[in-house]
Amino acid sequence: MPTVLHICKKSNWASRIWNTLLIFMVILSPTEMTVHSADWVKILVLGDSLTAGYGLKKQEAFPAKLEAAITAKGHAALVINAGVSGDTTAGGRTRLVWALLDKPHMVIVELGANDGLRGLKPSDTKANLKYIVQSLQEQNIAVILTGMIAPPNLGKEYGREFNNIYRDLAKTHNVVLYDFFLEGVANQPHLNQKDGIHPNPSGVNEIVRRILPTVTSAIKNMNSRGNGLE
Repeated sequence: MPTVLHICKKSNWASRIWNTLLIFMVILSPTEMTVHSADWVKILVLGDSLTAGYGLKKQEAFPAKLEAAITAKGHAALVINAGVSGDTTAGGRTRLVWALLDKPHMVIVELGANDGLRGLKPSDTKANLKYIVQSLQEQNIAVILTGMIAPPNLGKEYGREFNNIYRDLAKTHNVVLYDFFLEGVANQPHLNQKDGIHPNPSGVNEIVRRILPTVTSAIKNMNSRGNGLE
């Protein structure tokens, strides 16, 4: 009959073998082989229903799809969904401090669609977005500002003032601009839900496909300055 000492020795031996195997498993992990630690980045998407995933499953929403696409490009990213359906730029401004508790390295600002739908003053929309952008820059957080287009029924003057908001802010504050969040998806029935406003899963895929080069370029620029996920 084996003694307690023999059992302990065998147990210690097995433990050492198992720990060695675990080390090799970590070293040889596919994720570790294809993604470099310098590429780690935490991205927060501050938006409305277009990014919150209205009418979609969680895994079909823009943040989840974007995270998968970034990872497939060899970067390691955590994309946080901070979208609130029905939110305006004023709403985004109000909850900015709360949203930043996750301490992101980059924020994609997707706001303004509801301002346009409600016919809110473009000057107020611009002031809210300016506050958000400046607040992020003061905290050394990279910014991607996604543009929106005003509904045509509000008239040419309103549309011109509203549509210029994003270009003006991007130029003035030197932030990355993605001209129109719904580029290639707006007015395409097969890429939208029945309401004709919110993208369906295929529409989200198209948005991600189009914006991905802008996001990955911003990640590379950020990493070149030494900013990475700690």
